[in-house]
Amino acid sequence: MIDTILFDLDGTLAPFIQDEFVKKYFYIYSEIVAKLGYSREDFIKAMWTGVDAMLKNDGSVLNMERFWDGFASVLGEDARKLKATADDFYKNEFNLVKSVVKPHAPRRHLIDSLKQKGFTLILATNPIFPPSAVASRLSWCGLSPDDFYYITTYDNSTFCKPNPGYYEEILKKCGKTVENCLMVGNNPDDDMAAAKLGFEVFLITDTIENPNDSDCSVYPNGSYADLEKYLLSLASPQ
Repeated sequence: MIDTILFDLDGTLAPFIQDEFVKKYFYIYSEIVAKLGYSREDFIKAMWTGVDAMLKNDGSVLNMERFWDGFASVLGEDARKLKATADDFYKNEFNLVKSVVKPHAPRRHLIDSLKQKGFTLILATNPIFPPSAVASRLSWCGLSPDDFYYITTYDNSTFCKPNPGYYEEILKKCGKTVENCLMVGNNPDDDMAAAKLGFEVFLITDTIENPNDSDCSVYPNGSYADLEKYLLSLASPQ
């Protein structure tokens, strides 16, 4: 019986197109960092280097360490001082990126209903952001970190999607087994990778992200409205 539901964030609970999000996010962030003397081009290169390092993480260190090592390899060791700037940015100017979020039905009803039925809710967002950035993105769809039992962030994770280690790490930290878990996401490669471990899955198609043109028909799928109907039909684990 399913008693735990894992939700992706970007494109799933927060409905936006990834490319639009990244474009506006990097534009606003690079404007701020440029005022500190860094070129936009070098900053963006450093960001992508750090992200790539996290995506390739092998579980030996936190994603946070991978990011700042990669970031500093481009901009120099002094660039590590930008960590404080980053935290301030994610709590403030980052919220300007909210404009890319598509009109959507409120997420609050589904989340509250599932919690009332006794489901454990986990925010399984790719852990390439600090907690402050995750909290801001949740607010864009009317949610908060308090709505979830556990949230993956770059300072508590040592793998990224679609590495199976990412999902195994969640199971271990939350004391869960695959037989009782359902993963919801909008990317057939990153999110549906959980199916290979034995998770039940559901693929959101409203704002699907499928750069590799993977076959989505092999997974239960549908709109957010379809997802809501399906989840609320699940038997209560209580």
